[in-house]
Amino acid sequence: MSDGTQKTATHLLRNVDRVIGDLRRGVIAIIADDDRALGVLAAETATAESLAQLASLGSGSVALALTRRRAAVLGLAPAASSPGGSIVLTLPPGTEASFLHRLADPGAAVVGLGLASPSGDRTADAAVELTKLARLLPAAAIVEIALKDAGAIAAAEGLLMLSAADVFAYQDAESRSLTIVSEARVPLEDAEETRLIHFRPRDGGVGHVAIVIGDPDPTKPVLVRLHSECFTGDLLGSMRCDCGDQLRGAIAEIAKSGGGAVLYLSQEGRGIGLANKLRAYELQDAGFDTIDANELLGFDADERVYLPAAEMLRKLGYNSVRLLTNNPEKVAALTRWGITVAERVQHAFPANAHNERYLRTKAIRGGHLL
Repeated sequence: MSDGTQKTATHLLRNVDRVIGDLRRGVIAIIADDDRALGVLAAETATAESLAQLASLGSGSVALALTRRRAAVLGLAPAASSPGGSIVLTLPPGTEASFLHRLADPGAAVVGLGLASPSGDRTADAAVELTKLARLLPAAAIVEIALKDAGAIAAAEGLLMLSAADVFAYQDAESRSLTIVSEARVPLEDAEETRLIHFRPRDGGVGHVAIVIGDPDPTKPVLVRLHSECFTGDLLGSMRCDCGDQLRGAIAEIAKSGGGAVLYLSQEGRGIGLANKLRAYELQDAGFDTIDANELLGFDADERVYLPAAEMLRKLGYNSVRLLTNNPEKVAALTRWGITVAERVQHAFPANAHNERYLRTKAIRGGHLL
C-alpha cells in the first residue's frame, strides 16, 4: 500500500469511526453524496432536543430511514422487496422521539401509521448503514440539507461530516488495516501450548484475537476455526446456543490434532452486537426463530463479514486451511477473499432442550450442515 493510499484509508477510518461514536452518544452527523446531503441522528438515541436541532439544520421536515426489512414488518413495504436498501418514511411535523423509538423497535406496538414511504437512495442507505456499524437499531432520523451549505452548517454546529462513499468503504478498509499489536503465551486447560495474538485496525477500533495452538506448519493446510464472539455462550455457558461448545471443542480438537488456530472475531450476535442480540432473544421468546428475530429488528439474517479473518490468516502466514465449520458461507467467504479451503471439517455438538430449535433453524433455514 502506497503512502498516499494509506493516508487516504487512515483518514476514511478515522472519520467514520468518530461519527460512529457520535451516533452512539446521540450526536448528529452530516452525510454528503454527489448531489445530496443529510443530517443524520440514530433513531434509538433521539431526544426532543436532538430532534429539534436536527430539524433546524434543513428546510424540510424530519424523516426516518429504515431498512426495507423493518419497513416490511411495519406494513410499509411489500415483504417480497424487503431485502436490501432503505425506505424513507415521511413523518408529520412535531413527531416525538418516543414515536421514532417505537418505529425502530419491534418490541413496541405501532398502529395507525399513515406514513408515506418512498424508496431510499444511496445517502439514506448510508445513514442506515452507519447505525448498523454503531451496533444500534438500524434506523436513522434524517433531514435534507442543501449540499452547498453542508460544510458551513457542520462547522457552525460543531458536527462531523463524511461522504456516503466512506461509509460503504469502511468495513473493507478497516479489515485490510488490521495489524498485530501484541501477543503472549497463555496456557489453556485443553491446550497448554497456546499463544494469543491481538489484531487491531488502524482506526483503533474493535480488535480480533487469534488463538494459535501449537506450532502450525504454514506450508500445509492449517486446522482453523472462525469463531464469532458470544458473551452469553462463551463466557456464561448459555444453553440457548452451541457457541460455548463450539469454542471449547475447537480448542480441544486443534490441540489434539497437533496445532492450528481459532480466530476469535468481534462479531457478537452474527454481527448485530450484544444489545441487539438480547432484543432478538426477547423476540425468540415471543415465538420467532433466530433468523426472523434478526430480520424483525431490521437486520439481515447474518451481518457478519469474513474479510477480517482472511487478513488475519494472511498475516499469520496461513494461506491454506482446513476449516472447522458447519457453515458453507464461511467456506465461500474465505475462498472469495483469497484463502484456500482445502477441507471443511465437521464441527457439531449435541442439542439440548434450550437450543434444539435454534440448531434446527440453522440447518433448515441457514443452510448449516449439521
